Amino acid sequence: MTANKTTQNEDSVDEFLKKIEDSEKQKTSWQLLEIIKEISGKDPKMWGDSILGFGKYHYKYAPGRDGDWMRIAFSPRKQNFSIYIMDGFDNHSELMEKLGKFKAGRSCLYIKKLQDIDINILKEIMKKSLLNMEKLYPK
Repeated sequence: MTANKTTQNEDSVDEFLKKIEDSEKQKTSWQLLEIIKEISGKDPKMWGDSILGFGKYHYKYAPGRDGDWMRIAFSPRKQNFSIYIMDGFDNHSELMEKLGKFKAGRSCLYIKKLQDIDINILKEIMKKSLLNMEKLYPK
């Protein structure tokens, strides 16, 4: 069993965001922080060296692997913003159709800038995801 390389730590969220050189990316990061903080009701914590996670849950897989992971998160990557929607997108297909310009992985939404998407739709996806995560992984 391998442990998660990305774990919650006590690094400063503010210091991390202040070090973002691209002023537009930094501004958007602060906006995302406020949006997710409001929706989740949680303060952000650093996960690894570049992910801002809000809340956490404990998972356990059948083979015996377990660990802690963030309930919702984002990371200001060089190419785009990665927004981690931990329950995936299968439950959000109707909303995803209305979201705007993005790419998606299994549980990761990639956007270049907030202007490319409908922020209210993103908020709805986040709210639904957190509700689903609460059902899957009660506190």
